[in-house]
Amino acid sequence: MSVFDRLKSSKRVNPPAIAIYGTPGVGKTSLAAEFPNPVYLFVEGEEPPDGVELPSDQITSFAGLLDTFADLLEQEHEFQTVIIDSLDKVEPMVWAATCARNGWDVIDSNDKGSPTSFGKGYLGADVEWGEYFEAVGALTRAGMYVVQILHSETKNFNDPLVDSYDRYRPKLQKRALDLVIENCKALLFINRRTSVKQVEAAFGGKKTSKPEGMSGSERIIHTDERAGFLAKNRFKGAPAQIPYKAGQGFAELSKYLMTTATAASEAA
Repeated sequence: MSVFDRLKSSKRVNPPAIAIYGTPGVGKTSLAAEFPNPVYLFVEGEEPPDGVELPSDQITSFAGLLDTFADLLEQEHEFQTVIIDSLDKVEPMVWAATCARNGWDVIDSNDKGSPTSFGKGYLGADVEWGEYFEAVGALTRAGMYVVQILHSETKNFNDPLVDSYDRYRPKLQKRALDLVIENCKALLFINRRTSVKQVEAAFGGKKTSKPEGMSGSERIIHTDERAGFLAKNRFKGAPAQIPYKAGQGFAELSKYLMTTATAASEAA
């Protein structure tokens, strides 16, 4: 039995675990830092924000991350939010732990005779990901929000109903991303509102009108999946789009976070 199994919460309402991703510089970490009394888990390779508490050392291994989770669960503190930045930097640590446990050289091999060929290495990493999400669940049961930050990438999406197209998605291996979606209350996508205008252009000596995309300063938190991006939520009554202004992001999200948590508590 692990420390995460032994810890029980006396609270009736458990804050949710969520994941946030978005385009570079859009304010993912700033939004996370608005959550109550946050501690920022500084994963190696990321730059910590100003104004949040940091652990004494960077997180450099999967075992170190689990140890930090255990410290937060066992020691007295006033933190109400755990920020993990970023989950795609945690992923190689998960793979390293999986390889070490199994005696593998790499998590994915092109050698047909390898134990990690054909995606079997990623399947083996389910053990470590299971430990990670077990710890995340224990943190929420102990009364802490868990905010997992990810970077974004564009991938071709093969929609069976229409021609394939590019869309934003978190920068994680597909199986790991499925586990993240399964184990969080919301996957939120942040970007800037884009508008389209008609501009005049010269072509072959003639002036023609063509559409041109423009990205404005207004930022949007998307809670539902659309053609251009992946997103989801289990928030009761949440709109598909939530305006995000600096300093007001958590205030807007909390309207639905608390409603969802309260409803789940009452149902239990």
